[in-house]
Amino acid sequence: MIAVRRVSRDFCRVGGPVGTNWFRSPYRAVSVGQTGRSADDAAEDPVTRLRELANSQQVSGPLSHRRQWVPGVVQVVSPGGVIDLAPGYLDPGLLPVDLLREAYADALAEYGSAALTYGENQGVLPLREQLARRAATDAHPCGPEHVLITSGTSVGLHLLAGTLGSPGDVVLTESASYDFGRRILTDRGLLPRPVPMDRHGVDPQALEEALLAERAAGRRVAFAYLIPTFQNPTGTLMPLDRRREVLAVAARHGLPIVEDDAYGELPLTDGVEAPPSLAALADYRDVVRLCSFSKTLAPGLRLGWLLGDPALVGGIAHNGLLTSGGGLNHVSSLMVSVLLADGRFDRHVSWLRGQLRDRRDALADALAAGPDGGFEFHRPDGGFFLWLRATGGTAEAAVVEAATLAGVQVAGGSRFGVSETAAIRLSYSFNSPDRLAGAGYRLAHALTG
Repeated sequence: MIAVRRVSRDFCRVGGPVGTNWFRSPYRAVSVGQTGRSADDAAEDPVTRLRELANSQQVSGPLSHRRQWVPGVVQVVSPGGVIDLAPGYLDPGLLPVDLLREAYADALAEYGSAALTYGENQGVLPLREQLARRAATDAHPCGPEHVLITSGTSVGLHLLAGTLGSPGDVVLTESASYDFGRRILTDRGLLPRPVPMDRHGVDPQALEEALLAERAAGRRVAFAYLIPTFQNPTGTLMPLDRRREVLAVAARHGLPIVEDDAYGELPLTDGVEAPPSLAALADYRDVVRLCSFSKTLAPGLRLGWLLGDPALVGGIAHNGLLTSGGGLNHVSSLMVSVLLADGRFDRHVSWLRGQLRDRRDALADALAAGPDGGFEFHRPDGGFFLWLRATGGTAEAAVVEAATLAGVQVAGGSRFGVSETAAIRLSYSFNSPDRLAGAGYRLAHALTG
């Protein structure tokens, strides 16, 4: 059980020996375990370093440039006095303001007034061609007719929920699933039903059993909503064999799948790449893939896309919303098409992966360097999130309270549908490596009683 206790500013009650291990952080490589050290050696002690970071008064979030990060303009502002690991979006310092300013100017220079009028319903052809080219492989062809431009994955899911489902229909989801994705489904009158998952993603046998049980009870299952790649909230990456097993279940029973792939461009571990998407493996038959630029460029662009069967995509393109207003986010679509065409997007994403890798490692290394016991976690291979589980039968409320008393804001697992274990989601995308190291130190000691 976790003994909930306040972690003081001077950390005079940090228990447990340091041990004789190595701790490598992205901002500094230091060793632990030497005795009789000089003052210089002590300065290199990672625990000392982590204490300094955790004690830092610069803990109110990356909000120092008020002119650029203004309450009342942005959706969420971190509370003062805490290190906020709840938001699932990028540190403002990672948003490419100058790159986008230049790209908007380039797009307006190239397209002129055509960039400022109503756009093609399905989305501008230059962007759809670029996205189709990136999705296509020899084994799984994809053309612009498979692509519909959206205002992000949220709008894509909203459109698909209305197209594939009707109020009262069931949607099968992973047992831990994106909370606002489930909210979009319920707003549409659909009924999310959790399906057990393991470290490889949704369990195919459990998916089949849940589908048959719902149908036996007389309920229509509209589709399965799955996040197989760097999953939100758990960070899980579904391997290729599991993807094929899931697709076999879906094909056997005529179950459509909506694949949320917001993080597919963000593998962070060397040698790890995401397998082909569910949609590509199914040749876009009864599987629709949702993608977004919110995680790779900026959420304020409100720009994403879906890939699906051309007949389905064409039908959505005649939705009244698109017929009335034209393609979604027309000028930003042209701007991003310019970035994709000249390679600037790929260079930016390569840089961003390095930044996120540093942040992930700072948090994970600090957690791993703490006292043993109290919690467990797996270092994710990509995306934004680290999933931490409490051990010893601790209640989620106690975990969240311990984190709060330590000055760290977290997202409780129940927010994502998890009830059988105490778990929290930690986002490493929103803070600097130093702040994440400090947060990891605080959590490791607060959750180890």
